[in-house]
Amino acid sequence: MILAIDAGNSRVKWGWYDGQSWSGIANVALLEFAASSDHINPFSVTHDNPRRILISNVAGDGAQQLLVNWTRIFEVEPEWVRGEPERCGVKNCYERPEVLGPDRWAALIAARALEPGRDCLVVNAGTCTTIDRLSAAGEFLGGLIVPGVDLMRFVLHEHTGRLPLQEGNYVDMPRNTVDAIETGCRHAQAGAVERMYRSMPCGAQCLVSGGGGPALIERMPFPCRIVENLVLEGLARMAATP
Repeated sequence: MILAIDAGNSRVKWGWYDGQSWSGIANVALLEFAASSDHINPFSVTHDNPRRILISNVAGDGAQQLLVNWTRIFEVEPEWVRGEPERCGVKNCYERPEVLGPDRWAALIAARALEPGRDCLVVNAGTCTTIDRLSAAGEFLGGLIVPGVDLMRFVLHEHTGRLPLQEGNYVDMPRNTVDAIETGCRHAQAGAVERMYRSMPCGAQCLVSGGGGPALIERMPFPCRIVENLVLEGLARMAATP
């Protein structure tokens, strides 16, 4: 059994993978995870010792220490995923492969496994939205990082004198400030994805994951495939290799 953990900027997700299917998948806010009782280990509730533990952590040193503490109950040491020059049929063309975020790297590996031999745009819509291009030959060619909708909304509020911090509605022609912010943020997300997709060969697949994924694909003028827990899927593929 494999324990895969995806520690993002806002949420922690984990699941147990037996080589065929997932069980015990959980998804909690990072603050809630940090406040878990010392007597209730979130990873030990449903399963015994895993064969391997793979972790993608982009939430910083504090989250890493929490994960170290929670995984100490198991006999195996956790493996902290980092960007690599090549793995699982994906070649990393980043200028410095080792600084590519582990979540992006895992998502690219998952995309390669789910859509082998096909050009893919790999989108993860969370606190940040990442938009990465994977060639049919398995080359990660590069990508974008933009603030997610909630972060865009927050920055507008923090750096202006009067713009409210409030969720509005997406409408075709906003006629109030709250809807103007909401619609503008969602247009910005969709526009970045659409511009990247237009640069790709005809017939490319767009894979979308993350909490903001469902709302994002509503704005897309081309078909997209939602893949829940894309990072966990990539970690499972990594665990299947030495």
